[in-house]
Amino acid sequence: MNNWFECKVTYDRTAEDSTIKKVTEPYLVDALSFTEAETRICKECQAYATGEFTVSAVKRCKITEMFFNDDLQEYKWFRCRVNYLSLDEEKGVEKRTAQTMMVQAVDFQDAVKALVKGMESSVCDYEIASIAETKILDAFKYQPTENQ
Repeated sequence: MNNWFECKVTYDRTAEDSTIKKVTEPYLVDALSFTEAETRICKECQAYATGEFTVSAVKRCKITEMFFNDDLQEYKWFRCRVNYLSLDEEKGVEKRTAQTMMVQAVDFQDAVKALVKGMESSVCDYEIASIAETKILDAFKYQPTENQ
């Protein structure tokens, strides 16, 4: 199971009118610890940020599943709450277990389609509780190097 961390990176960006503006952008990083998440986001953001940048926040996210779509050029990340449905045989009531999943999609309708497609292999009954667009710009999966 992957450990996902939301990292907020603050850096100076040159606006369209050539003014420099300080921005803070959130990213997701697959890492084992807070230290590794900070190190990995620094490596990833060096290519994007010009000048000095800082990691202003790192927090653990409870994400059970990530649905990537590498075919998309322009995309957004959507946070999906899915309830798995099961029957408590002792009490005779339906039990819901909530899970958070992230979907990479172009818009809301595309996010619903991608989530349903990703959940096709699920053997449990489920219901989609919510889907919300996030401000997350990108997610970086762990990629082992050749010497690891």
